[in-house]
Amino acid sequence: MPSVVSLDNVENWESLLTFLPEGWEQKARELGALKRMRKFANAKQLLRVLLIHLADGCSLRETAVRAKYGGVAVISDVALLKRLKASGEWLRWMAAQTMTNWVDKQPSLVFGNNLKIRVIDGTTVEEPGSTGSTWRIHYSICLPSLQCDEVYVTSPKEGESFKRFVVHHGDLFIADRGFSNRAGVHHVVSGGGNVLIRMNLSTLPVMDSDGKPFPLLDHLRTLSGTKIGDWPVCIVQGESRITGRICAIKKNKAAAERAVRKAVKDSRKKGHVTKSETIEAASYVFVFTTLDPAFSPTVVLEMYRGRWQIELAFKRLKSIMGLGHLKKTDVEAARAWIHGKLFVAFLIEALIAAAERFSPWGYPLCQAAQKIPLPMEGRVFDVTSA
Repeated sequence: MPSVVSLDNVENWESLLTFLPEGWEQKARELGALKRMRKFANAKQLLRVLLIHLADGCSLRETAVRAKYGGVAVISDVALLKRLKASGEWLRWMAAQTMTNWVDKQPSLVFGNNLKIRVIDGTTVEEPGSTGSTWRIHYSICLPSLQCDEVYVTSPKEGESFKRFVVHHGDLFIADRGFSNRAGVHHVVSGGGNVLIRMNLSTLPVMDSDGKPFPLLDHLRTLSGTKIGDWPVCIVQGESRITGRICAIKKNKAAAERAVRKAVKDSRKKGHVTKSETIEAASYVFVFTTLDPAFSPTVVLEMYRGRWQIELAFKRLKSIMGLGHLKKTDVEAARAWIHGKLFVAFLIEALIAAAERFSPWGYPLCQAAQKIPLPMEGRVFDVTSA
């Protein structure tokens, strides 16, 4: 991305524009990013400056300097922050449209349209520089719209929890193991929602129908090949009893070996000795869900696997999160920043997809030029109607 956004590479920048969704410039005005034309003559200028901040990882101040000396725009870091905040919905729209146009497996094909899917995640962010502060971002993103409906910025001492988010009837909270605890599950279920979360052996104690501890590892050992486990369990939180089930499958040999190595490495980092049970459990994927049994275990696991379609973007997002400059106390700016990072992530997906679909010129022809003149006949060929 940096070489494409670079101010001295006009050809790459023009090629990048061909990957953007149709009508993106008009949407900048409709969604409030360009309500006022001060400092920026058009949407292209605004986007180019924002991408220096979002894709190149420059601070707002450095972005302003680069934009000035690159001849793109003259704007202060304070004014640029205001522009970023105003561009949040525009960036979200472009991220969603880019995903729809370029990511092969759409979330709606995995999850369906009957549930309000919310991917809950959290990550720590560290500002660059000796005076940079560290904090944790907690965010909720809906699928397939990619709407970031809730985001909170806190001290890194505050852990991940479903309890931080507002639950609406019909929500399905999907999250990784960091959110696997009884209090969080109870919060979602009592609010009329459902959960689908990855588990560890110990973080989410479950019971069988008789109220006895559920021997999860014994059940996992019964799985082999492509056999899928589906076992009813319950969670006791205070006086509440939450019914659910565990769906599980055994990893193939290569995936299991990678998981075991990671488990051992993580334990050593923390100065712990890896338990034999932890090593054995690493060979399986098991999730807890409160979804109705009408959702088969195959569908449940596929739904969790579908989460990784968005997790691929999150991985890229997290890998560059620490390079940006985020105002800790400004939630609106945080939300716009997250939308911008998602847009960059899906733009990278689009570039990879285009590279895999070989084209001698390297960019989408139909979006690069709407009309191509044919000199010999003096006619104009409309590419989009071909």
